[in-house]
Amino acid sequence: MNGRFVTLEGGEGVGKSTNLSLVVELIEAAGHTVVTTREPGGTPLAEEIRDLFLGVREEPVSGLTELLLIFAARAQHLDTVIRPALAAGSWVVCDRFTDATYAYQGGGRGLPTAQIEVLERLVQGDLRPDLTLYLDVPVEVGLARIDGREHDRMEREQRVFFEAVRAAYLTLASREPRIRVVDASRNLAEVQADIRGIVTGYLTGVAP
Repeated sequence: MNGRFVTLEGGEGVGKSTNLSLVVELIEAAGHTVVTTREPGGTPLAEEIRDLFLGVREEPVSGLTELLLIFAARAQHLDTVIRPALAAGSWVVCDRFTDATYAYQGGGRGLPTAQIEVLERLVQGDLRPDLTLYLDVPVEVGLARIDGREHDRMEREQRVFFEAVRAAYLTLASREPRIRVVDASRNLAEVQADIRGIVTGYLTGVAP
């Protein structure tokens, strides 16, 4: 039996790394083997593309260049990590996936949705996450949380960019039943209580 594919999404400062650990813990407690990974990245080659993608540079990077880099990394990630793990019956928990592409390159950069859809079909076929947790915070809250740390190229964008990213995420969530929105502006205990409820409910409904 194939495993399940769970993703965590959100903008800057939403706490994905902290809460991904909880999701993994809950799935493992239910008796499933879990592979934890991230995008862009997840393989040595894809991590090199991640460094190229996020590196600060003087040369402007076009939205289309970002899109092609992301899907190049995603193709490698899918073929060498995600698909083999799912086929072996493991659950895969991934920090961001294609929803982020629709939000950042579609919403933030303004690329046509049709361009993203073409690459999504080419690279993924019919593979989509089974469950997505979207951790949502107002942009000013998220940016305040990352203030003081060294910012990568994407984190150096202007607030209007991140507002467009958040709007795109919320639009996706309104259309996709698999995406569950978690108000991550609250304290960690409240956020994780919601996550426990969502993940436990999903696990309960999964056939053995």
